[in-house]
Amino acid sequence: MTFASSFSRDASPHYAFELVEREVKQGYGTTILVRLVDERTGKVVPDAVLFISRIDMSPDGMGAMTAPLELQADTLPGYYRFETDLSMEGGWALTLAAKIPGLPDPVQGRLVLQAVP
Repeated sequence: MTFASSFSRDASPHYAFELVEREVKQGYGTTILVRLVDERTGKVVPDAVLFISRIDMSPDGMGAMTAPLELQADTLPGYYRFETDLSMEGGWALTLAAKIPGLPDPVQGRLVLQAVP
């Protein structure tokens, strides 16, 4: 199973979103922490601007089941902290897109995580 991926037409295949933890607590006020990494160096990318985010249950065949997703302030550059309400246990897909200064195309990724009791 793939947990991090990135797609683009130009230099952005060298960048990927990664989950800090693959399993999160199911329920209200769940926190998800993601980092954006330059795969060539293994270092986080501090200056990206996140502009698309969505979470749904498509890994469990329920893509129409979505949850609210709010980006929270994080003190670690290159890390993105989200708060969400995962109403059901199971597989959730977090879809993200970010613009990295100096790259012509955005970095996109789809991360699969598990909501557990």
